[in-house]
This record gives sequence, structure tokens and C-alpha cells, in this order.
Amino acid sequence: MAHPTQLGFQDAASPVMEELLHFHDHALMIVFLMSTLVLYIIVAMVSTKLTNKYILDSQEIEIVWTVLPAVILVLIALPSLRILYLMDEINDPHLTIKAMGHQWYWSYEYTDYENLGFDSYMIPTQDLNPGQFRLLEADHRMVVPMESPIRVLVSAEDVLHSWAVPSLGVKMDAVPGRLNQTAFIASRPGVFYGQCSEICGANHSFMPIVVEAVPLEHFENWSSLMLEDA
Repeated sequence: MAHPTQLGFQDAASPVMEELLHFHDHALMIVFLMSTLVLYIIVAMVSTKLTNKYILDSQEIEIVWTVLPAVILVLIALPSLRILYLMDEINDPHLTIKAMGHQWYWSYEYTDYENLGFDSYMIPTQDLNPGQFRLLEADHRMVVPMESPIRVLVSAEDVLHSWAVPSLGVKMDAVPGRLNQTAFIASRPGVFYGQCSEICGANHSFMPIVVEAVPLEHFENWSSLMLEDA
């Protein structure tokens, strides 16, 4: 959950998000070192009184400022590609959920069950209970078992949407007529908030996503109650 004056990412709640945080730190350190080197060169060039008017070119310098950026790009690209392929891996999901974007709410269908699905609307500000978050709470949460591979099929009924939950490290475009997929594993119990991340009309800001990760026993009880009410 984001909070005021926050500088970093939200706390990771999935292995993929933990990898993204490590990569962010890795890339930020490279940027910091490069910035320090460039700043040092600028200060040295401005402050020194020594000049050399006779060096028109230097083969060594040409090699250094060609090879060094290439090495830096490789150091950034290799970990990035590893995470990119890791995010695309969907191996033997324990549960498949179809998330459908509408103007302006989400609907969820648990495809492994006979008749388990519901619409998820934002709770208006005047109906919030104490402790609930404005513009982030939904009347029905997407409940999933923790420590289980979850596959989410994402699409839209009308216009472009985007299903995104930062703490889980997932963001997938919802395109009408197209079925995209993503996956995650919730590594701890909790409630994780997201929002539609593609401008989709007047009420784009009022499409919260609420994912609740619970132990498997609690999920089985919840699914049984939902099926009884269906």
C-alpha cells in the first residue's frame, strides 16, 4: 500500500516483484556510478587550468568510451531479460481467473468452478467504513490462495483497460477481442490494491482492483460460500 512521501516501490508480495526490486537497485547503482563519473569529469574540466592544444584525437579514449557504454548496457540488459522471461512463465497454475474490464468496473470469473463469478465495483466514499481507503476499496475482492500459482486471463468488453497490482508485480493490458494472460504467486497473506492503468474514459479513476491472498483453507471456505449464494 502506497503512503504519502513514499520514495520507493510498494512492499513486494510476490517473487516476481522481489526480482523487480533487486533489478531496480542494480540499475540505480549503475546510474549513480555513471552520474558520479560524468560529474567528476565536468568539474575537473571546468576547474583545471591545464589544457593541451596538440591532442587532436586519441585512439585509447575512442576505445574506452565505446567499449565502456557497451559493457554497461550488457550489465543492465541481461538481468532485465531474465526477469522478462520469468514473468512470461506460467507453469501448471493451480487456479485460473478471468478478469474482464468494463466502463467502469471489473468482473471476475473463476473458470475452474462451475458457477463462480462476480462484478467488482468501487465503494463510494460515503459508504466507506472506518479504516477503508478512498477510491481503492471494492465491494467484491478477488480472493486467491497464497503460495499458489495463479493465472489471470485479462480482456475487456468495450475499450482498452489495464489490470495492474503493483505489490504483486503484475500489469496486463485488457484489450477488447483479445485474451492476454499473466501470472503471480502471492507469497504472503494480505490485501493488495491496484487500479486500472489505461485511460479508459470519464470514470477511469474509479476502477480499483483489490486482491486478497488467504490460506488455502480460507479460500476453500470462501469459494464454498460463494457457490452456495450463486
